[in-house]
Amino acid sequence: MKAELVKAASEVIPNHQILVNMVSRRVRQLCLGHRPLVEYAPGLGHADIALTEVVSQKLTYESTFGQNGNLPPAEVVQFPGIIIGNKKIVKTKKAA
Repeated sequence: MKAELVKAASEVIPNHQILVNMVSRRVRQLCLGHRPLVEYAPGLGHADIALTEVVSQKLTYESTFGQNGNLPPAEVVQFPGIIIGNKKIVKTKKAA
């Protein structure tokens, strides 16, 4: 990956985790034969093409929180039977 593309894409998508997920999913699509959304020079790798698409704002994302991460995260509900504080896990019976 080219460093200048990563820097430019980081300005468009400031959250690095979201950027990594977007690029990795797009690389997977490009490897499967999907056409690039931008013109590119021969010899660019799939990751560079995906980053170019992000920089040119051909790829966007929508947060599941509704406002691109501005809302607080959803409440985590613990699974019954698991104690996280003591790191003790209660095993359940397996179905026959």
